[in-house]
Amino acid sequence: MTTTPQSTAVPQAGLKIMVIDDSSTIRRSAEIFLSQAGYQVVLAEDGFDALAKINDHHPALIFCDILMPRLDGYQTCALIKKSAKFHATPVLMLSSKDGLFDRARGAMVGSAAYLTKPFTKDSLLAAVREHSAAAG
Repeated sequence: MTTTPQSTAVPQAGLKIMVIDDSSTIRRSAEIFLSQAGYQVVLAEDGFDALAKINDHHPALIFCDILMPRLDGYQTCALIKKSAKFHATPVLMLSSKDGLFDRARGAMVGSAAYLTKPFTKDSLLAAVREHSAAAG
């Protein structure tokens, strides 16, 4: 097994990440942070939009807001996890609420982690690094 001495480089640069959020501000912030770090970004406005795009883009990692119209983040995550093709894809929940109940409910539908909004560039990229290894 060889290791590359690129510890400062972004792991798996070019990794495709989907961001699902009904807030254009949050989507835009995530897109800027992730694309500056060398990741490809796919944006979705809500769960239905995400489910329509996921097959075309095959993201390696998904950030999903909890409170969205039509199909909330828990339902979206559960549907992604029920898919044979995407059940192994890490889904990280995004929420402005930071309660134990919300975290537990996210874990119950299969989310890999929980990130509180507003997130910083560092916290977003740290979450990607932590969970993209599983996405490999």
